Amino acid sequence: MTFSINVNASALDALRKLNSTNDELADTQTRINTGLRISSAKDNAAVFSIAQKLRGDVRGLNAVKQSLDRGISTVDVALAASNAISDLLLEMKEKAVAAADQGLDTSSRIALSQDFEALRDQITTIVDNASFNGSNLIDGNGDNIVAITNSDATQTLTVSHQALALSSTNIPITSTQNISTQTSAALAVTDVSTSIDNLNSVLTKFGAGSTSLEQSRMFAGRLADVIEVGIGNLVDADMAKESANLQALQVKQQLGIQALSIANQSPQSILSLFQG
Repeated sequence: MTFSINVNASALDALRKLNSTNDELADTQTRINTGLRISSAKDNAAVFSIAQKLRGDVRGLNAVKQSLDRGISTVDVALAASNAISDLLLEMKEKAVAAADQGLDTSSRIALSQDFEALRDQITTIVDNASFNGSNLIDGNGDNIVAITNSDATQTLTVSHQALALSSTNIPITSTQNISTQTSAALAVTDVSTSIDNLNSVLTKFGAGSTSLEQSRMFAGRLADVIEVGIGNLVDADMAKESANLQALQVKQQLGIQALSIANQSPQSILSLFQG
């Protein structure tokens, strides 16, 4: 054995091992604090890159869910309004058929016409107020609802606008139509009946559109959950394992400190060589 007062090889070796233990302990504590086995590119660049891409997909799916939620709400408002208009049309048909009776006296027909006109005007009120977040699927503007369905915004789902305003293709009833005469009442019966048929078709389209949006929303949510689990499998730390490692490294650190202390005392033994 070589004794030297310039170089303490044992102390250097003990210090190197202690530093290594401290580094391992710091890494373990980081994993415990973050819950992540891979929290940065230096831990594992390839896996971290994959996880970051997947996190981007999850963020994109969050935007997809928001887009679909807006679409669902807009279509639901349109459906509610369409159902209300359908109820009004049924009442209007009843009034018009009654007013088309040739044996009806004038005062009764006028009263029926007043009720008919009040119901007619309610259609306009409903159409004007059937908006959600500035979008109206049944007014005269003709704007469709387009929702994104994938995280890259390259796929969309469209629910087409269906005009239900008075004098539109679906609702041929005019804003001045009345049933004050037998002739006008007979004409109103035809227009209201046509409107009812058209509205039933609109309700079918809105119902199908709402179902498609909701199914896409459910799929986007499930896909986001699956990706989240996948990310966890890639980067999450095994907390039970890390807890065990922490205790082992803490003991190892204490032993390393003691070993370094002993190694630092070794040069003192050289003094004994010079004692008479």
